[in-house]
Amino acid sequence: MKTTKDKHVVMAADFAGYPLKEAVKEHLINKGWTVEDLTPDQDATPMYHRAGFMLGAKITEREYEKGLAFCGTGMGIHIAAGKCPHVHAAICENVPSAKRAATGNNCNVLAMGALWTAPNLGMAMADAFLESSFGEGYEDWKGFDEFHVVGYEETDNFDYEAYKANGFKLHDENVPYLAPWPKDRPF
Repeated sequence: MKTTKDKHVVMAADFAGYPLKEAVKEHLINKGWTVEDLTPDQDATPMYHRAGFMLGAKITEREYEKGLAFCGTGMGIHIAAGKCPHVHAAICENVPSAKRAATGNNCNVLAMGALWTAPNLGMAMADAFLESSFGEGYEDWKGFDEFHVVGYEETDNFDYEAYKANGFKLHDENVPYLAPWPKDRPF
């Protein structure tokens, strides 16, 4: 698998996300990243959902640890990428949420909407997402890892038919201890 630790990332965009993708790609390459661009030709970009499926497949097949997705709103490509098994996609519109998607939710795809994300913001969000790992910065918050690992694993292994057959309940609904929100933590 190509990892962020080794500065490898995959990305895709539809026609609306293409200009933002290009700006973020150039930024990352200038910082020493190896970028696989699944949609290098603006005139041949697929529809948003097809770009999302292409990107999601690279995560599902464990070719890449993380990916970046771009469309007009970030929503359509996010939904499509999330249909691929083991893809945990986030739509973010600011740097703190992009970082938290990685550190708190263990997301492996970051989607951005080019209609309202300026290139410099997109670059900063990509940096925050790609340079952060699950649990970083929360070591002092008792129970944070355990609490969020349960959320990640239950989401990753969710079986709707089993959930439905069990009366729309999980088989194990125990919640690990999570200490109160630290007073000195803004997010």
